[in-house]
Amino acid sequence: MSPWFYAIAALMLAAALACVAVPLLRAGRGAGRARAPFVATLVLVFALPLAAIGLYVVFGTPQALQSQPTNGMDLATATAELRSKLQREPNHPEGWVLLAQAYSSMGNLDDARDAFGQALKLKPDDPDIMVAYAESQAQARPDHRIEGQSRALLERAVALQPDHQRGLWLLGISDYQLGRYEDASAHWQHLLKLLPTDSKLASTVNAQIAMAQARAQGKTQQQAEALAQTAAAQGGTAGRADDDANADANAKPTDSAASTKPVALKVEVKLDPKLASEVSSSDTLFVFARAVDGPRMPLAVARLRASSLPANVTLTNAMAMAPQLKLSMFPRAQVFARISKSGDALPHPGDLESQPVQVATDAKQAVVLTIDRVH
Repeated sequence: MSPWFYAIAALMLAAALACVAVPLLRAGRGAGRARAPFVATLVLVFALPLAAIGLYVVFGTPQALQSQPTNGMDLATATAELRSKLQREPNHPEGWVLLAQAYSSMGNLDDARDAFGQALKLKPDDPDIMVAYAESQAQARPDHRIEGQSRALLERAVALQPDHQRGLWLLGISDYQLGRYEDASAHWQHLLKLLPTDSKLASTVNAQIAMAQARAQGKTQQQAEALAQTAAAQGGTAGRADDDANADANAKPTDSAASTKPVALKVEVKLDPKLASEVSSSDTLFVFARAVDGPRMPLAVARLRASSLPANVTLTNAMAMAPQLKLSMFPRAQVFARISKSGDALPHPGDLESQPVQVATDAKQAVVLTIDRVH
């Protein structure tokens, strides 16, 4: 047994909790004493350590705890070590899930998808793994569509576990992408019943329901977004937003308070001089915004030539990768930049990146990002 494994499990655990538990706790605090986020967090706090301990029992020995310290070991090294162990002893689905979560936290979406796929082969009837794999498949696609195998996995997961919240959310997104607005509304209404009525999560889902119902009634996407913003701002029900739509069928998006103040998140991107020699004229600069408490799919993406650095970018709703996920629908976003050698938005070894920065989506001051590390 290598002395690295215990440290690897701890690092994987830290990455998973940082990426999942902290946003849930933040959502819970924002909703007062809302129960669901805290319950979900407690499940993570107990379930993930059990998974790490289970892996240690399978792979490790007590003597490894007394081995030399692993100071200086970073997440990338730990991830590579865990992957190496799983390649030698692959029949451990919990290990593949931990590996996938680590890859996801690092932005390696293709590797995360493949690791979830390995876990699914070992536990083909696990709804949580089905949903995670389906979501990772969509994240790894340039268009982020949920269809085909991903869609089938979500349907099967929800059939096995009808109240699977993440599965219901993603099925609604898939329905919306496919133009099945009434089905999207139905899935999100089911999800809404499972959430505390005064939580931020419920407010977000309610806004999605309002938008789906508006589209089902023939409203344009722009009108539907305005109604969804109004529903979210009022904290009311989807039904009330729907009634407002019926009362004013010709309502313009500019009639809502939310749309009169569109999101314009200013970002200033700089390049660390020590990496200047690593940038070529053919490289592409991407600037992303992703919800802090929400899906991992980017809410806005800007694409520029890397030769334009330093660059100033304004992220808006018009830059959304999916029409149902806009910057204005989330109070906070994580903003980061990447110089791509391949020209696509997915991360690859050798790409240059900035550290992500969290900011309010209605911030007036520019967010400053410095690209200072190699992926």
